[in-house]
Amino acid sequence: MLNYEEITEEIPDYERFLTVDELNESSAQLATQYPDVVELKEIGRSRQGDPIKALFIGEGEKTALLFATPHPNEPIGAMTLEFLSRELAEDRELREELGFKWIIVKCSDPDGTRLNEGWFDGPFTPLNYAKNFYRPPGFQQVEWTFPVQYKDLDFADPIPETEALMTIIEEEKPNFIYSLHNAGFGGAYYYVSGDCEPLYDSYRKAATDQDIPLHLGEPEMPYAEQLSDAVYLMPSIKESYDYLEEYTDKDPAEVIKAGTGSTDYARRFLDDFFSLVCEVPYFYDSRIEDMSDSDVQRKRAVLDSADISDEMFDFLQESYERIEELLTVDSKFKDAVEENMRVMKQYSEAKRSWANSNEELESPATVSQKFDNYVVTRFYRMLSFGMFLRMLDDQLEESSGEAAERLRQVRNEVNRELERQNELLLDDLQYEVIPIRKLVAVQLVAGLASVAQLND
Repeated sequence: MLNYEEITEEIPDYERFLTVDELNESSAQLATQYPDVVELKEIGRSRQGDPIKALFIGEGEKTALLFATPHPNEPIGAMTLEFLSRELAEDRELREELGFKWIIVKCSDPDGTRLNEGWFDGPFTPLNYAKNFYRPPGFQQVEWTFPVQYKDLDFADPIPETEALMTIIEEEKPNFIYSLHNAGFGGAYYYVSGDCEPLYDSYRKAATDQDIPLHLGEPEMPYAEQLSDAVYLMPSIKESYDYLEEYTDKDPAEVIKAGTGSTDYARRFLDDFFSLVCEVPYFYDSRIEDMSDSDVQRKRAVLDSADISDEMFDFLQESYERIEELLTVDSKFKDAVEENMRVMKQYSEAKRSWANSNEELESPATVSQKFDNYVVTRFYRMLSFGMFLRMLDDQLEESSGEAAERLRQVRNEVNRELERQNELLLDDLQYEVIPIRKLVAVQLVAGLASVAQLND
């Protein structure tokens, strides 16, 4: 019987997130130190030629595939795998009790992760996070470029990082797939590939044992199917397609322009497997777990959330149009900004239509739901402002004269607006930064509990 408390007590008190180079160096040291147990393999190359490495640890009848940073602004999973890989290498009894062969990819998107390393040392504040943030558009994300054919959506252009994971799934046929993500604000919540009720209490306890609240506000996606408190059925791009088809007059295939997730892809090759996503936040506000009624109707809160989002993106759109012809640098930030501006209005439209047609939203919003709609929405939209500034910084390095003056003027205005939005956020926020070791503990226990259940 696994003693989770004993294992989590060994997690170091991490003060920062490890960089890509540090993760690779640590993996190489582990393979050198435990050559009979650990093998380090290059499973692919990123679009910029960075090696994507996997640790193969132990032997067993079943196989587990765990991969972190499928969204490169989410490094908590990399720290979880940093700790778990060493535990597995050092502890023979643990390996034997679990009975799995482990394939561990600490960093599945090295290019994107490097672009987030500016905030890995802190300070851990919403503003510093936003100003050093990068997340690629959907069609360049590891988790959302697995091939799919659904209705009019035909996506068959996975990025090299995704192809590396596709090969592992096809060849190793894992019984357990753990895609390690994390949120920015809120509480802990989970996605699973299928109903597995015996695990739900273990998942919730993994969070509450670390004094991390459960996310009980609005679901991340309105169409997410809730299986239990803070536990949802793993979404695929098909649910997103159907949602857009029902609640907008746009062609969903033209809005999405991306692929599906790893779980959906794995179903092509695997008859019997279980997959998990454990979302944990960097920042915590006690209102995220307050289920009492607020002073606002839930529909009103959802509609106001769409308005906040549109107002912020309207500002960016107007700013972009003023300097669009000056943007000549091929920039990852430019790709992300343009895609956000292209799709966010479509999702706001769908959200309004969904809210206006859903009778369940006539009731009062809980305090948690109100917090999600008014505060968390502003926080996430601030992240696009940070990428907009970084896009302009890339261009300013190659610009001079009048063009540079115009770019600097717009940059100053966007920066002032970002800082104004941050002040609005902080005026309505009493947040704490959650220690990294606690976040690692939640993901670790959730993963180990899933493996134990599979063995059972």
